[in-house]
Amino acid sequence: MTIIATAHATSTAAPAAFFARWAAMATWPEWNNDTEWVRLDGPFVQGATGVLKPKGGPKVPFVVERLDDTEFVDVSKLLGARLTFDHQISAADGRTTISVTVSIDGPLRWLWTKIMGRDLAKSVRPDLDALITVAEGLPA
Repeated sequence: MTIIATAHATSTAAPAAFFARWAAMATWPEWNNDTEWVRLDGPFVQGATGVLKPKGGPKVPFVVERLDDTEFVDVSKLLGARLTFDHQISAADGRTTISVTVSIDGPLRWLWTKIMGRDLAKSVRPDLDALITVAEGLPA
């Protein structure tokens, strides 16, 4: 496995606000600048599938691999690789901490890292900051 990027931030929004934004996948382009559109096939539950269209890229199928009250993990299936977005949440003292780790594994991870690794690494922090703004109910 290769870790492409990690970002951490804190927010005044409750964890439920982040899960609500993640569940509303059609609204992801509001806070995720690299995403043209996202379609989820059914409810936002562990095992759900969907398709994501990155800006300038091909449609990519994904699965919600893990989902509980502290994490949301989605995995995009690429030719010869799996791209994982691992979102972790914890709350304490009225603050929510969000961590996002993007990783890739599989025999062609080296190729996909070369193709899109730099752009993904640059976008993780700004996308997390924009998600926090939206979750806190402020204009994005």
